[in-house]
Amino acid sequence: MPSDQKDTVEVDLGGREVTVPRGGLYDRYRMAPDLDAVARDPRVSGVDFFRRLPKIKVDSPIGPTLTPNFYYAMSSARLTMLAPSRAIRARLPEELSPLEVAPGLGLVSVMFFRYDVCDIDFYTEAAVGIAVKPARHGGLGFFDLVSGLKNEHLHSYVLSLPVNSEIARVRGHDGYGFPKWVTGLDVDIDDHRTTARVANDSGGVDLALLANTPTQRAHASGERVGSLTSYTKINGAWHSTLNQTNVLNAGTTRGTKGVTLQLGEGRMSEDLRSLKPKRTIQFDVMTEGQAALHMPVPTSVPRRSK
Repeated sequence: MPSDQKDTVEVDLGGREVTVPRGGLYDRYRMAPDLDAVARDPRVSGVDFFRRLPKIKVDSPIGPTLTPNFYYAMSSARLTMLAPSRAIRARLPEELSPLEVAPGLGLVSVMFFRYDVCDIDFYTEAAVGIAVKPARHGGLGFFDLVSGLKNEHLHSYVLSLPVNSEIARVRGHDGYGFPKWVTGLDVDIDDHRTTARVANDSGGVDLALLANTPTQRAHASGERVGSLTSYTKINGAWHSTLNQTNVLNAGTTRGTKGVTLQLGEGRMSEDLRSLKPKRTIQFDVMTEGQAALHMPVPTSVPRRSK
């Protein structure tokens, strides 16, 4: 038997066969982890955040599963940019509206993630997303905008979400309705440097980031918990997905010195170009964090007024 087959095992996700690491967290626990065992991993600083989040079993397009999906050790980087509302609206479903920071200006972002320890094993991810108004009736006041940005309780619509593992693609695409595909995707983040490279179909550069990591500040577990609500359609019906992030070490800079984003040829760079970003206004890097990704739930999304 080839060594790669010895190191992996096939599992069923609602009739879809995917390969996962043999002896990994998914192979051993199927989303029902032993938190005491996870806590013994030297890469995991603690599991108290997860002890307060009981898992529940739900039916989903990928079969019965436990939710939320736990990410015990992760890092991330996010470039936030200003873009014309007109360009943003052209890429949004008609029911959603851009979150404007000024008349005619909205927010778009490029994000990179590295999940070192998680219920579905190690993987990396990148995203091009649009900040949108919460899908609720009524307008969004200035206070809501400031509060949301300050406390990181944001709402988004994702255009691209490539990953580098098949289980992440199947769960994300079929289970959550996200625009996911598998590609070569490297993300490395430490206290000094932040680098990422997303490959296109031919192995060239789709999108790449090279940056100095902003000075990090440590936070006690549970002190700084942000949330991101993403909207997707599953079988034609709108759903919302909640992602809670427990920030442990993070930093921000509003300057672009030492930050280089390279657009190449591929789906992510095409999506970003279509939004016509004007300039980067913020660069956030989390060198250490944790997250809980909940399964999507049906939500009411009113039609946008013309």
